[in-house]
Amino acid sequence: MLNVYELEKSYGDKVLFDGASFTMTPGERLGMVGRNGSGKTTFFKILLGQETVDTGRIELPKHYSIGHLSQHIAFTEETILGEACLGLPEQEGGWYETYKAEAALMGLGFPLDRFETSPLLLSGGYQVRLQLAKVLLAEPNLLLLDEPTNYLDIVSVRWLKRFLRTWPNELVLITHDQDFMNSVTTHTVAIHRGKMRRMPGSTTKIYEILAQDEEIHEKTRVNSQKARRQQERFIDRFRAKASKARQVQSRIKQLSKQEKLDELDAISTLEFQFRSAAFSGAYLLQCSDVTFGYEEDQVLIQDLSIDLEKGDKVAVIGKNGKGKSTFLNLVAGELSTNAGSIRLQQNTRVAHYGQDNIDRLSANMTVEEEIIAVHPEHDRKASRGICGLMMFEGDDAEKPISVLSGGERARVLLGKLLVSPANLLLLDEPTNHLDMDSIDSLIEAIASFQGGAVIVTHNERVLHAVANRLIIFDQGETRVFDGTYQQFLEKVGWSDESDDKGQKAKPTSTNKKEARRKRAEVVAARTKALRPLKRKVDLQEAEIISLEERLAEVNEKLLKASEAGDRDGIQRLSPEHFQIQQGIEKAFRSLEAATQEHDRKSQDFDKRLEGLKG
Repeated sequence: MLNVYELEKSYGDKVLFDGASFTMTPGERLGMVGRNGSGKTTFFKILLGQETVDTGRIELPKHYSIGHLSQHIAFTEETILGEACLGLPEQEGGWYETYKAEAALMGLGFPLDRFETSPLLLSGGYQVRLQLAKVLLAEPNLLLLDEPTNYLDIVSVRWLKRFLRTWPNELVLITHDQDFMNSVTTHTVAIHRGKMRRMPGSTTKIYEILAQDEEIHEKTRVNSQKARRQQERFIDRFRAKASKARQVQSRIKQLSKQEKLDELDAISTLEFQFRSAAFSGAYLLQCSDVTFGYEEDQVLIQDLSIDLEKGDKVAVIGKNGKGKSTFLNLVAGELSTNAGSIRLQQNTRVAHYGQDNIDRLSANMTVEEEIIAVHPEHDRKASRGICGLMMFEGDDAEKPISVLSGGERARVLLGKLLVSPANLLLLDEPTNHLDMDSIDSLIEAIASFQGGAVIVTHNERVLHAVANRLIIFDQGETRVFDGTYQQFLEKVGWSDESDDKGQKAKPTSTNKKEARRKRAEVVAARTKALRPLKRKVDLQEAEIISLEERLAEVNEKLLKASEAGDRDGIQRLSPEHFQIQQGIEKAFRSLEAATQEHDRKSQDFDKRLEGLKG
């Protein structure tokens, strides 16, 4: 349980929190939203003791553990599986807990044949995934997750979504993926104008309430201002008249007591609008039997063929490291195919937003200079306009690239795309550094773009909103799906996920790798089935303790009333004493039923795991 009271925090002239307060309830999964720079990550640092507050306080129960993804990654075990097992609580151990670790690693995209390799050989993204697995396995009282999907592919994101839905303790989640947050959290807290507002329900609900509040504030301010002007005119007009002196003084007192509402400062929002270049051909892009691999024995793309027409919005989806970004680089001409061909029509004009392109910005140039460099013929006013759209207003446009954060550099790169007319957009994870409002603006811009687009993304909100065709990297194959993302999920789905009945496809072999996969699936099913039952047992135990404490209080009052001969008191307390006893008996019956169901299912799963052991 977390209590935040009147929190205040500033950095120089920038005020993040001004009297921010909210309270979490036990078992709550809380989504934290707010514009980039509003203080979400700073709040996490305060919770972890990495930052101090100016005033206010945060209260946590004693012996309350907090888990988070540390920026300092250090591995001590020889294998990936061994390192993951370090996250398990100290009291746990043995073969079942090892299977829990295996299930978490598989869910986060670790291949089974890599479990026994050294964690030191992992890429940066997979090192973060291993840290995430350890944090999840530890099951802390409070789990803090700040943009956990940034290093995950779409399959792992979907697994993490299912895992967090059954998280047994408290959770505070920061993510730019609105669909992910809405599917996981029970409550939402918005950091808005230095305050914190908590509500049950999704982000949509709290944004609607905030918008209504601002509308009411503005209407109230305008009406109040109008009434004030009327009062002031009356005072000015009749100030010199003795017969109106009392009324004038009365109105002066009223004005002095009346609170004056200030006009709310405008909040900057990214405004995307890609410039469409004219196109008259049949196809913007034609890929024919494209094959590519950096090594001859490691082919990433095999015999991929697709024709892209004007208006097509093609999403490239699949696990990380399988060739999605590579495909965009092939289309952009930064790589050459091993076989097959990629043909752009003569008047196809490409705008490419690549993850690596952010590093190509010139550190010594300013934001404005980077924008001008795309089109030197643009005047400074036009370039400043683009800077403003990307939230670099006024002097911020003169900041050198070297001092910008990763998110700010991403906005510069997007600004460069907005300058040049194009009819084919290549966008590689364009949402990674954007907040929810900016993502909505980007979605609208892509949807309304008259040309074609090829988008690599794991954000399912973007996929559902814009994609009408898919290029899918799955099971070592690359294939085209002519339909929306929802149609793909309904008709095909991901090979690593259960079907609608919760069953998996039957294994094609019984080797050790497949046996391990089966065990991991049973562990995942066990966790999903037992968590709500364990939660029910805990709640019943807490209720019994509370009722017994109340019963002791009533017993003491009854004893005093009996000793004092207080018949009225005895008559008043006796029904309450009876009701509490009945409540305790009912709670014990519920506890016994829940415990039996939990133990029965636990034994069933243990038998299944024992049968798969070996």
